[in-house]
Amino acid sequence: MIDTLPIDIQKTAQSRIAELNLDQLTFGHTFADHMFVADFDGKEWTDLRIIPYGDMLFKPALMPLHYGQAIFEGMKAYKSAEGEVLIFRPQENAARLNKSAHRLCMAEIPEDIFMSGLTELLRLDSQWVPQRDNYSLYIRPFMFATDEYIGVSPSKTYRFIIFNCPVGAYYSKPVKVKVETEFVRAATGGTGAAKCAGNYAGSLYPAKLAQEAGYDQLIWTDSTEHKYVEEAGTMNFMFVIDGTLVTPAVSDSILDGITRKSIVQIAKDWGMPVEERKVSIAELIEALESGRLTEAFGAGTAAVVSPISVIGYEGKDYDLPEIKSDNFANRVKIYLDDIKYGRVADPHNWVYHL
Repeated sequence: MIDTLPIDIQKTAQSRIAELNLDQLTFGHTFADHMFVADFDGKEWTDLRIIPYGDMLFKPALMPLHYGQAIFEGMKAYKSAEGEVLIFRPQENAARLNKSAHRLCMAEIPEDIFMSGLTELLRLDSQWVPQRDNYSLYIRPFMFATDEYIGVSPSKTYRFIIFNCPVGAYYSKPVKVKVETEFVRAATGGTGAAKCAGNYAGSLYPAKLAQEAGYDQLIWTDSTEHKYVEEAGTMNFMFVIDGTLVTPAVSDSILDGITRKSIVQIAKDWGMPVEERKVSIAELIEALESGRLTEAFGAGTAAVVSPISVIGYEGKDYDLPEIKSDNFANRVKIYLDDIKYGRVADPHNWVYHL
């Protein structure tokens, strides 16, 4: 709990909560009543306000439409059995947003503004947080340039917004992934470690080709040799090889995932060996063929922990071992959920209590 900054609050005239049907919920299509907004005027953040979720007016020369100065975050809030709203590691998201802002020459937002806006917004829209297992309120903080200027230079002004949407599971079953060896998500020295809009735009076409070939997602490889695992568009990748949790080390082409770092910490807490290092595709295939690779899964805010059933590489599909209840991926997902929903102790103080 924090002491929040003064925020002007304009409540919606008519809540849409009665329209919420959790049994017919499509991820990312239903939005809560309000949003938090703040503007950077070139010197400081001003006009902190909560207003009804709705349309925004802008002119054709708005700079992010042309030069892509737009960044975002993704996080979730949960509701405990007692009805308390719990947010998982929001300060980490605030810090990562500012890392992205720094990389794209954007204004950084003070943590007290980020947390104050988040806190007051969720207090107002707490009824939108589902009180049901495997459901949560997905929180989308984002920032974009607001100068109207056709010239390649950083904007002087920015807008920061937080809005929310109730969601269920991102993937409903284990996923099939294809190793991408032609297209590139991010290169050394690029923006791969930033959570900026352009990274995701560039991933859409190769992902579309993979989906047309029967896969759910890609394993991106390094831009130089296409030999090493990087990440997916929405997940970090993790593997269990010879009983060790192995995951690509964070770099300037790999996003520093908050779910990823949480799983790494839990594995260490449980006494499981962990290796954060380069992971080659050749190593994965050899480990699969020899039976040494027992689990592979994606980790991210939206997907949480998503087991992988098939890895496709150079025209051949490699089936992973049957997913069992005592697999590390299943156990760590249950434990993370128990922390997020307030069912067990939170030894690392990851949960922010509203």
